Amino acid sequence: MNQAFILGAGLGTRLRPLTDRLPKPLIPLFHRPLAVWAMEACRAAGISRFAINTHHLPEAWKHPHSGIFSPDFSVDFFHEPILLETGGGLKNIASWIGSEPLLIHNGDIFSTLPLDRLIIAHRDSKLPVTLAVRSEGEAKHLALDPTGTLVTDIREKLGRSPGTHVFTGIYCISPEFLEMIPPNEKISVIPAFLELAATGRLGAIILDEGEWMDLGDRASYLQAHRDLDLGPAIHPEATISSEAIIERSVVGPGAVLESGAVVRDSVVWPGGHIVSGARLDGCVVFSGNKVSGHHQDEDL
Repeated sequence: MNQAFILGAGLGTRLRPLTDRLPKPLIPLFHRPLAVWAMEACRAAGISRFAINTHHLPEAWKHPHSGIFSPDFSVDFFHEPILLETGGGLKNIASWIGSEPLLIHNGDIFSTLPLDRLIIAHRDSKLPVTLAVRSEGEAKHLALDPTGTLVTDIREKLGRSPGTHVFTGIYCISPEFLEMIPPNEKISVIPAFLELAATGRLGAIILDEGEWMDLGDRASYLQAHRDLDLGPAIHPEATISSEAIIERSVVGPGAVLESGAVVRDSVVWPGGHIVSGARLDGCVVFSGNKVSGHHQDEDL
């Protein structure tokens, strides 16, 4: 399998106002966009060809500093003037997919899951779809058969059994799955998933190894910067006064912290500017405006 679809068209409403500036998958995690982390995870599994759907702030994806472009892989964008949801977005790139299987990865997910195992499981099962699932997490909506290789119910919609596993937002499909999605419609993949589950054809693989985080809201975004170790917290291209105080925070490239600035449990995006005497606790500095004064749990 050499191709993947990164879902990038969502509005990111739970992350506003951060997503007023960037699409959710371009929000930086340890100085790199979420989508780039996803693409690197796919590349580690042998994937070098990517499709990305866009809707909100589409021009941001093609900005030279987006970090999306690399000589190691090719990227094609598919703009959706009207959001097509997960099923419609997938159907919209059917001609790009062609006759080869595809890995789909939500754009607001960070993971170090062994995606090569997902790809192998999908190939060996010969099923239309194989979902990567986790045993632990808050949204246990999937029920599995005793072997752990088939999804038997989703949110008890089939009335079979309550959920025991979490869907990671990462899965593989074979081209035949596209035949189950109607053309030119705004539709989720869930109805097709339920149809497959009802007939014993919705595959699964439990991947409990590695990290997996859904960064779709502010709390999880900040928590990821506290829990993960993905390189230097303070980017070498940040300008930090020797008299500034930084504690448990991530500071991006081009950011400036003046003398006397205090930043705790916060994330400062690239280019952020914290003036002398400012005190931040639990904040995200994203707007590009100079930040002064005392702030707690604010987006600035």
